[in-house]
Amino acid sequence: MNIIEVINENAQVIGQDTRENIHKHGLLHMEVHVWFYTSKNELIFQLRAKNKETFPNLLDATVGGHVEIGDDYIKTALKETFEETGILVKKDGLKFITNLRKDAKDSVTGMHNNVIRAIFAYEYNDSLNDLKIEDNEGQGFEAWSINKLVNNLITEVERKKFIPSIIDNEYLDIFKKIRRL
Repeated sequence: MNIIEVINENAQVIGQDTRENIHKHGLLHMEVHVWFYTSKNELIFQLRAKNKETFPNLLDATVGGHVEIGDDYIKTALKETFEETGILVKKDGLKFITNLRKDAKDSVTGMHNNVIRAIFAYEYNDSLNDLKIEDNEGQGFEAWSINKLVNNLITEVERKKFIPSIIDNEYLDIFKKIRRL
């Protein structure tokens, strides 16, 4: 059973619970996102597995994960990046972008992801085919033009491929920051 820490609004640990209960009851917890970006001004998205408890079969950050008991955002970002892509990144390869408070309810599964998320970026210029897909976590990777995303040039059909909160204004601002790297 996967136990993670529950936090308060100041990111202080106030308890522990199962990942399932945390998402079922919308308890606040810590996560990381690592966005791979390319020199061609693209972001790399991961297609989530069809059996994920939140937002299955939708495009999400290149790497995402829960901060486990006793870990911090950096350790989690490095560990999750290797697990989800097969890429071994060093701490100085990550560029911290921001901390983001998000609260999203999945209308399909009814699960609730209530997080304080540390967001990092990593420049990746190799083939998408070189990225390793983690078993039961993802289905593959897709590169999308940052300009197309931030200029709202995606169609309604394309928009439905993404977790809704991933293409909201907060994330579009994050994508603009990544574009400037």
